Amino acid sequence: MPTNTKIEKALKLIREMGMVRPRDLAAHGIPPEYLRRLHARGLLDQPARGLYRAADTETTANSSLAEVAKRVPGGVICLLSALRFHEFTTQSPADVWIGIRSGARVPALGRQFVRVIRYSKESLVVGCDTRQIEGVSVSVTNPGKTVADCFKYRNKIGLDVAIEALRECRRLRLATPSQIADYAKVNRVFNVMRPYLEVLA
Repeated sequence: MPTNTKIEKALKLIREMGMVRPRDLAAHGIPPEYLRRLHARGLLDQPARGLYRAADTETTANSSLAEVAKRVPGGVICLLSALRFHEFTTQSPADVWIGIRSGARVPALGRQFVRVIRYSKESLVVGCDTRQIEGVSVSVTNPGKTVADCFKYRNKIGLDVAIEALRECRRLRLATPSQIADYAKVNRVFNVMRPYLEVLA
């Protein structure tokens, strides 16, 4: 395949995927060298080591979530990052919080600030939705699961943050008490959450 055709194909794929790693294009027969050439020509940005996107991509407040999700396949955006994504917190985390399967290797993420949380196999799947962020498919805990997670990991984020998350989730009607209770049972924190759920019922 002529070089120009490969460059055009690479740019097309990058625009379709939103953000790529060299291995994403290698699967389509395009060597990593093409990414470096396009970056050198100013056609690609490199938001993090090993990640590329089209230079004219409009970035959002959730860009860092897409970047981390792309570099941690199988991970799920959770806790403070999920609260911010769903817009029901006053917290503005500097780190990206991502859940991975218990026992999975933590990937090297270079200069990115990431907080890794270990999830059981069931907890990593239940209550997780796939959202599109700048063309990247990102797994994010839904509002009800996020609240239950906040109570499960209250020692890491603070009980006050968990209570605020529950209050705001109910005020904005992002999840019903029964939905939150179901996720609390999956997380084995229903007894901890019961008094707070009863107050807000």
